[in-house]
Amino acid sequence: MTNPPLALRGELPGDRRLEALNHLDGHFPFNPPVSLDQWQQRAQQVRRRLLVSLGLWPMPTKTPLNAVIHGRVDRADYLVEKVYFESMPGFFVTGNLYRPQESVGNHPGVLSPHGHWPGGRFHEKTEVEIRKEFEQGAEQFFEGGRSPLQARCVQLARMGCVVFHYDMIGYADSAQLSLDLAHLFAKQLSEMNTLKNWGLYSAQAEAHAQSVMGLQTYNCIRALDFISELPDVDPDRLAMTGASGGGTQTLITGALDPRLAVCFPAVMPSTGMQGGCTCENACGLRIGTGNIEITALFAPKPLLLSSADDWTIDLGEQGFPELRQHYEMMGARDNVELVDRTEFKHNYNSVSRHAMYRWFNRHLKIGLTEPIEERDYQRLTCAEMSVWDDQHPQPAAGAEAERNVLQWWHEDSKKQLDGLAPHDSSSLARYREVVGEAWKVLLGRGVPASSDLETQVTDQQQRDGYRMESGVLRNRPHGEELPFTYLSPANWNGQTTVWLDAQGKAGLWGCDGKLRSSVQQLLEAGAAVLGVDLFCQGEFLVEQKAFEQTRQVEFTLEIKNPRQLEILREAAAYTFGYNHPVFAQRVHDVLTALAMIRSRQEMPQRTALLGLRGAGHWAAAACALAGNSIDAAAIDTQGFRFGQLLDIRDPDFLPGAAKYGDLPTTLALAAPLPVWLAGEEDSLPASIAAAYQAAGALEQVELWSGDAAERDRAAVDWVLQR
Repeated sequence: MTNPPLALRGELPGDRRLEALNHLDGHFPFNPPVSLDQWQQRAQQVRRRLLVSLGLWPMPTKTPLNAVIHGRVDRADYLVEKVYFESMPGFFVTGNLYRPQESVGNHPGVLSPHGHWPGGRFHEKTEVEIRKEFEQGAEQFFEGGRSPLQARCVQLARMGCVVFHYDMIGYADSAQLSLDLAHLFAKQLSEMNTLKNWGLYSAQAEAHAQSVMGLQTYNCIRALDFISELPDVDPDRLAMTGASGGGTQTLITGALDPRLAVCFPAVMPSTGMQGGCTCENACGLRIGTGNIEITALFAPKPLLLSSADDWTIDLGEQGFPELRQHYEMMGARDNVELVDRTEFKHNYNSVSRHAMYRWFNRHLKIGLTEPIEERDYQRLTCAEMSVWDDQHPQPAAGAEAERNVLQWWHEDSKKQLDGLAPHDSSSLARYREVVGEAWKVLLGRGVPASSDLETQVTDQQQRDGYRMESGVLRNRPHGEELPFTYLSPANWNGQTTVWLDAQGKAGLWGCDGKLRSSVQQLLEAGAAVLGVDLFCQGEFLVEQKAFEQTRQVEFTLEIKNPRQLEILREAAAYTFGYNHPVFAQRVHDVLTALAMIRSRQEMPQRTALLGLRGAGHWAAAACALAGNSIDAAAIDTQGFRFGQLLDIRDPDFLPGAAKYGDLPTTLALAAPLPVWLAGEEDSLPASIAAAYQAAGALEQVELWSGDAAERDRAAVDWVLQR
């Protein structure tokens, strides 16, 4: 035989992953659970996905806020002050605090993020714009209506609330990271794409789960810390409301922080567009979920929504009915409501604000007589709002500030995760609860059920001493199809080995067209061998010779000055926020192959996994999730580390993997699985040694550092002796 057998004879597999990539403008329906128990399990999964994807698992150490409040402006029936504090050491949150004039006692506290309005907290409509909105009935006052952001803060303060109106990163006074970086990023910068002292959007920032969205979400959590600790705020009556990008911050914070009692994410949640800004996207965030389900995490607490003539236009028919059904299942049907005013464009106008005042009055137990009506007010100038002056100097900005905050974040995460190193059974259980659950999110799937699989044999041949089957293995729920070759010896001893190779199933054969000696060794010993083409291997590559770079979602940034251009945005989150990375997809395929072995009529007594010849990192990652689907694994890692990659389109790129201990951790999580390990030189990685020691199974790991020419035979010898 001169060529390895083909399962599909030149056709591409019928695999859903070859179709167009998912993207933020797709369709993201919410299927409400039928029971509370079902929802609690699902909610835990989604919430953990959010935390891991945003770099908040575990939550960063809450350092002192060092809050500064100054520059009071007295407006007769309310007060406005300037605020800044440190969410992380040296990284500042900036904004204005609106208070009732008589700010004594416990008042409701409200967070008010602004969204992507031009100027952010300093936003003002032009005279032409406000006159148009006045004519449409969107605003009531020429003066106050020019800043709908200030308008809601003023009215809430007049109602007796303490309101913190704070900047998104890159807007107004939050200038340590620029608006262009945080919200308009397009091109990877070589000076920030490094193995140390990296910047945002780089391969290593993503490998450590660091993003603008994660920073901005953490700012919101620290803003809750700030407002809830004020002496005139009732920490049991906290609310949050923002529109557009401020709506994204509201729905995410509502999903993650249980302190919020009421939420109104205006003109944002929908089954359509999920948020177009880099500050609204993070790798892994919306794989298998979307904004409506994320919003549902706030249930059964009071939730107000609004729709407009934008991506929320169909919310009344798609998304809100499911949320109402969800609230009804939880016994709180009256706690969710939609302000369906699609005659208006994207907004947080007077109509929406009045609905919010009514909702907050009721659910924050303010107790005012309704209807509540806005009154006009005197807008603050930028100078009256800005927190920086000679006595309160603006902190340094630019690349150094960017690197510093990411470095602190990285060091804090590392310290926390290193502190989880197991030393006994209880600490091993805790390690698995934190680090193991993170890897479940990063990789995304477990071993499929046998009932989900379907095998179609396309060719059978009897060879000298063994039978060869070629065909396709289908994972029906996921629409995946894997070409395979199964070699079964006449004297089968009940052992099956899944053989992984960088060349796919073709790796069972050498360049001479003959079975590799190590494969022949397995067959002669009575072990069956399964070779499989993982995604983008072997028969997936009919139309190309090699797979060297992953696809990306083509999301563009339109620039109109000095001339109109469309620039492809090189932010990994636009692709991997909605699609599993190829590395994870290949691990899924390994798990599917293991499930196939267990589902065969002649079920093996023992299953071994071999990951050699450039496939060790996939095998190691599969071990973390395989459970009792394998009995032993022989792996050559070739020293691979996610923390050494500098290309977000590398086929081995896996966001978050470097943060959670890199590749060795996957094998640590497999303890006490018997493992033969090559590629790690002369010492066992510390995380593997600690986990196996804690499991009382250190003797189950054999570290091999012999001659590379003897590696395959040594691995097979070990497998056959198990």
